[in-house]
Amino acid sequence: MDKVKVNNITLAYAQRGRGTPLVLLHGYPLDHLIWGEVGPLLEGTFNLIMPDLRGFGESTTVDAPYSMDDYASDIAGLLDHLSIEKAAIAGHSMGGYIALAFTRLYPNRVRGLGLVSSQVLADTPDRKQGRYDTAAQVAEKGVGILAEAMTPKLSSDSRVQAFVAGLISRQGPSAVIGALKAMAERADSTPLLSTFRFPVVLVHGDSDALILIDRAREVKAALPAATLIELKGVGHMPMMENARSTAETLKLLS
Repeated sequence: MDKVKVNNITLAYAQRGRGTPLVLLHGYPLDHLIWGEVGPLLEGTFNLIMPDLRGFGESTTVDAPYSMDDYASDIAGLLDHLSIEKAAIAGHSMGGYIALAFTRLYPNRVRGLGLVSSQVLADTPDRKQGRYDTAAQVAEKGVGILAEAMTPKLSSDSRVQAFVAGLISRQGPSAVIGALKAMAERADSTPLLSTFRFPVVLVHGDSDALILIDRAREVKAALPAATLIELKGVGHMPMMENARSTAETLKLLS
């Protein structure tokens, strides 16, 4: 992976393909490797940029609290480094929250938005408290408890479960805790929807146990021009459970 210094961290990223710049943002608590099956299907259409978000994978983080806006600023710094003024941005789960923050902060730099197993709503009070509770548990017992708890919720596919369990176990506690707190404090992005003047695609599994498909349907209802692909029998990891359909939908951002 290549690396660049931005915002007092080292951001690692993979880049492949040629064409329209497309930034793929992974979800929590994973890294860019989740795009391994989708990447080859997209590199003929896009200049793919796949970062490890701060603290995850090979990227470093800071001890101070940070927000979705800070993650988005990291991506802006990466695009500056690559001399890319405007790109399509697609995010999986937490990556979608970051993509939404990026569109709010840098609307003139967005040529298309993809939300994969994500949503625009903020956390409910119970969900917010749950994230802080999980952060405390990770601080006390380590990331292993998270891998055990989250893996069955991410997918019912045993192949995908084995992959994500290993991936989660390799992440650092500081990245996990920082991400949990940033997600807990994120704002409702619903007001942003009316400002979008670019293509929007939504990819969601109808068996997603973490973010219900209703959340994607609500975005589609607010944005009739958006494309929503509902993947039958797919859970929270469509880029692995149905890579081809995910890639074909993301191609609409070209």
